[in-house]
This record gives sequence, C-alpha cells and structure tokens, in this order.
Amino acid sequence: MVGPGLYTEIGKKTKDLLYKDYQTDHKFTLTTYTSNGVAVTASSTKKADLIFGEIQSQIKNKNITVDVKANSESNIITTVTVDEIATPGLKTILSFAVPDQRSGKVELQYLHDYAGVNASIGLTANPVVNLSAAFGTKALAVGADVSLDTATGNLTKYNAGLRFTHEDLIASLTLNNRGDSLTGAYYHKVSELSNTAVGAELTHSFSTNENTLTFGGQHALDPLTVLKARINNSGKASALIQHEWSPKSLVTISAEVDTKTIEKSSKVGIAVALKP
Repeated sequence: MVGPGLYTEIGKKTKDLLYKDYQTDHKFTLTTYTSNGVAVTASSTKKADLIFGEIQSQIKNKNITVDVKANSESNIITTVTVDEIATPGLKTILSFAVPDQRSGKVELQYLHDYAGVNASIGLTANPVVNLSAAFGTKALAVGADVSLDTATGNLTKYNAGLRFTHEDLIASLTLNNRGDSLTGAYYHKVSELSNTAVGAELTHSFSTNENTLTFGGQHALDPLTVLKARINNSGKASALIQHEWSPKSLVTISAEVDTKTIEKSSKVGIAVALKP
C-alpha cells in the first residue's frame, strides 16, 4: 500500500491481530480447482447443535471476478468485481442476493497515492448511500465513513478515524457508532523474522461510560506455526495455534476461557481449511 488505503484499513492491523481466526465453533473448509481455473469452496460450521453449510465458486477472467455463494439458509449471493475499469486504481463491485430483492448494491473503490474512496448505493427506489474516504499518505491518514438512508433522510452511520504509521508501529484513533464510542488501537511488529507482534485496543462508550481494553500478541514457533493470545479487562482470555501443514492448507485450534469462572466457561474451536 503506497497511499492511505481505504477507510476500512484504519485500525485493521490491530483488529486482525486481536480477533482474526479466533473462534469457538467447529469449521471445515475445502477448496478445489477445476481444469478451467474455477475455484469451488465448500464449508461447514457447527454451532452448538446446529450445522451451517456454504458453497462458493469463483471465476476469474482477466480483470473480472465473479463470486457466487449459496448457504444453508437458501440464500444465493452473487458478487461481480471489475478491476482497473476506465482508469488505474478504480474498482467496480456489483452484488445482490436472492431472494432478498433489496440487497442489490453497486460499489466503487478508488485508490490513489493520496486518497482512498469507497462509494456504494443500493439498487432500490429509496436506497441507502454510503461514502467513506481516507486522505493522506502511508504514514498519516485521516478519514470518515457516512451512510444516508434516502427513505427517511437520516444518517444511519457516521464514523471518523485517524491513523499514524512509523516503520513497524501503527496507531489509530476512531470515533464509531455515530459518535458514541471512541477507540484507540496500537500495533507493533516486534520481529519480522519470528513474526512477533503485539497490539492493544481501548474502547470508551460515552453512553454507558464503560471502557473495554483488549491486549494480545502473536509469535511464530516455526515458519509454518503461529501462536496467538489475547485477554481483555473483563477477564476473558483466548489463545490459538495455527499450523500450515501444506501450502494454503491450515488447521487452527483456538480456546476461550473466562478467568473468573474457569470451570464453567471454557470453549474450544477447531477450523480446518484445505487447498490442494
């Protein structure tokens, strides 16, 4: 990333460190490729006594990518992405779900050396319009994210953020939930060789006057195995170990426990992703 990137990338490094791949469900994913390059992914997730399934196929042809996803709730979601259309850095995304007739949406993304803009509009008579933008450089970026419901004329979302990047350190400050919560995030890459990093996120809610602090880190035990752990101020601790036993094929075992009620609250999740 040369410029500021999109608004969604503000604070993303910390969120990935603290939350990505943690789960307490059992999930299995299998990806296969046909002779003409179509990728087909089937996944199954067990939550308590319920099992949810999903099948996704992806077709790429030059700068056009088509994703079709069907799940066990009888929804079919189609996404068409066109890269570098008309001008470099511009991406067009069309998405819709069946049978939800109000789900259609057109999205434009534009990345520049000093700006990243994302605009979307729903394909309905009274659509929801969303606009987010980040301005600055790779080192310093500011941005905002706003959604307008044209049916009511109300702003359904308005967020703002600031990110500072210096070598292996990333710090961000975001105002979310229509100004109700303020989040400060910190990420530090300690060692590139061992993929060691630490991060923290502090969120203050103005309506409840509550603070939530989450701290975590990761470390590579070897080139194919990563260990992650986190804990928050409520006493909930989580850890995971992820091993890449073949290229892009991962097995992840994660656990969560409430340190205040250890004997009652421990949860374990397993995720297996296979890609030949």
